[in-house]
Amino acid sequence: MNPKIKTKAVSRLFEAILTLESVEECYVFFEDVCTINELLSLSQRYEVAEMLREKKTYLEIAEKTGASTATISRVNRCLNYGTGYRMALNNLKKAGILEDDESDLEK
Repeated sequence: MNPKIKTKAVSRLFEAILTLESVEECYVFFEDVCTINELLSLSQRYEVAEMLREKKTYLEIAEKTGASTATISRVNRCLNYGTGYRMALNNLKKAGILEDDESDLEK
């Protein structure tokens, strides 16, 4: 984890997020916290991660999401060498929100 982001303010933000109890509450909270473009960028990156997990090609992902190849490459690097996306995808899989696929996210 990048020590630059591990601050009291960031921790409090994450604690606030963890208190949200529904997708609707998330909409209300994030609409106040983020600009529309920031939220759409975050959701685009997450959609890219899901599509990479499904073994979609960069071209397929770019066409569907509008993400640049630089964004797709960065998300792919995080999936391969980081833990955040993989952890969230695994949590959604365990919760039955994402279907199983052939890839091993448990790395």
